[in-house]
Amino acid sequence: MSKNIIIVYLSLFAFLGLAMLFPTNTTSVKINYPDYFPKPNYNFNKNPLTQEGIDLGRKLFYDPILSKDSSISCSNCHLSYTAFTHVDHRLSHGVNDSIGNRNSPSLMNLAWHTSFMWDGAVNHLDVQALAPISHPAEMDEDLNNIIRKLKKTSYPSMFYQAFGNSKITGENLLKAISQFELTLISCNSKYDSVMAKTATFSLQEDNGYKLYKNKCSSCHTEPLFTNNQFENNGLEIDSVLNDLGRYRITKNPNDSLKFKIPTLRNIEFSFPYMHDGRYQTITEVLNHYTNNITPSNTLAKQLKNPIKLTSNEKVDLTAFLLTLTDKNFLFNKEHNFPYHLFFPKTKDK
Repeated sequence: MSKNIIIVYLSLFAFLGLAMLFPTNTTSVKINYPDYFPKPNYNFNKNPLTQEGIDLGRKLFYDPILSKDSSISCSNCHLSYTAFTHVDHRLSHGVNDSIGNRNSPSLMNLAWHTSFMWDGAVNHLDVQALAPISHPAEMDEDLNNIIRKLKKTSYPSMFYQAFGNSKITGENLLKAISQFELTLISCNSKYDSVMAKTATFSLQEDNGYKLYKNKCSSCHTEPLFTNNQFENNGLEIDSVLNDLGRYRITKNPNDSLKFKIPTLRNIEFSFPYMHDGRYQTITEVLNHYTNNITPSNTLAKQLKNPIKLTSNEKVDLTAFLLTLTDKNFLFNKEHNFPYHLFFPKTKDK
């Protein structure tokens, strides 16, 4: 037997031995959603969901190692039990006690989004995490430096399990975070039970549903309760932040003061509201739309004519909005801090 053939066999045996020690078989995962949901916009063929990839992304999401001083994780601004946003302050907080310039948006049903951030600065989920990672008032970190830090931990083995290669790359890091975020699907509220014909609205909720369809549905379109577009909803500009919204990205005057329309799902838990977190309650939001619209050239056409709601109608509309609360989503143990991934001998709480 020639020396070259012997080398080939030895190489093959070595590869097979490593494969047995570090199996790369992954467990495929499919997201579940109701029949009345539209088809997702995310292309899962380019980043197939696996349990290993989701676990890796979940751990990264909760790991402060992604920030410059290892003090801030994605979860600091996106808390699972508050619809993956923060409720204790108006604007995002970051490293060195810095304060960002916008309220943290809720994270849910991201497979249906076509743009991200309040101004649509990012057009693909697989790169969205770069924005808060690199923002000087948020995580203030460089992706290459994160990779250097991760190499010194147990992460290489998780990357091997998820992607078949222990080499940590920025692309796979971001794809893993996407995989976890794609599992954040909210579709088990009372509203969803009514749509599935397993529950019925109360009289008050039904009145509110009718008001919603008449007054709100053109922008907050069901079943996702957003149309993923950008609108100027008549907020008076904050003189400190001076935030012009989507105009910052497009430089098109027609986009001035336009912000992405947020979902109404889990609105009960996702305060404070608006891009700058100026409102703390649903009542304040409804009062804005009925009494405080600021006219401008880019104001949404739906708001050109005043929205009229009586006090009782506001109560009815609020009752309907509360049917969008999905406690199965909010308190799903598969979404919260993964104790078993950080501390393998423990169980998730």
